[in-house]
Amino acid sequence: MANLYDYAYDLEKAIRNSEEFNGLKEAYEAVMNDEAAKKMFDDFRQTQITLQQKQMQGEEISEEEVEQARKVVELVQQHPQISKLMEEEQRLNTVINDISRIITKPLEELYGNPEEPQQ
Repeated sequence: MANLYDYAYDLEKAIRNSEEFNGLKEAYEAVMNDEAAKKMFDDFRQTQITLQQKQMQGEEISEEEVEQARKVVELVQQHPQISKLMEEEQRLNTVINDISRIITKPLEELYGNPEEPQQ
């Protein structure tokens, strides 16, 4: 039987060669090659990172910060290249989440649903 890590590396290669990953890569490159889109995307990412860090540190996020983040999200969603990038990222995330559910199925079966009694 092959080593589990070998399967993991095979899965990594399959993801790299997938339509979903290649669509994301093309969309990302399109944004990075457009100076205005890149700046807008970088601002969006920085806003996300800042809010996530505050949340992780247990800091309060002000209404002003929430409103600013909402405006940044609205702005990037209106940009066709960034919107496409976000769609492609969501598409790949769906695949990765599905794969995660598949590979954790043995644990789920072993431990079962805590609300259902074991037989």
